Amino acid sequence: MFNPGSPLSTTVAPPRKLGVHGLSLWEFIQSEYRIEDPGGQELLLQCCESADRIGALSERISADGEVIQTRNGLRAHPALREELANRQFICRTLERLGLNLEAVKPVGRPSGAAWRKREDRDADH
Repeated sequence: MFNPGSPLSTTVAPPRKLGVHGLSLWEFIQSEYRIEDPGGQELLLQCCESADRIGALSERISADGEVIQTRNGLRAHPALREELANRQFICRTLERLGLNLEAVKPVGRPSGAAWRKREDRDADH
C-alpha cells in the first residue's frame, strides 16, 4: 500500500482524499505512468473519484438487485445507468491521458535473466 512518508515510495500522493477503489486506481496508474503535471493529475483524480462512486453504486445495486420492483412492474435498477456512465467516463479520460499506450519502462538493459534468454534465442538461429 502507498505510504507517502516512506522513502521507498515512488508514487505521488493524490491531492484529495480518495476511497479504497479510487486510491487503488491512483496508485496503480501512478506506479506505471508517473503523471506529474497538474492537469494530468486532476484528470486522473476525477477518474479515481469516479472509481469510488462506481464502488458505492455497485454495493447499492448488489444490495437491491439489478432489477427492482416498481408500481409499474420490474425495471432495471436506476443506478445501473449511473454506474455505466462513470465507467465510460473513466475509459474516455484514461484514453485522453494517453494511458492506453505502453507504460513507462525502466531505462537500461534487461536484467541478467532476460539478457541470457535473448542470447540463447539468438544462438539457436
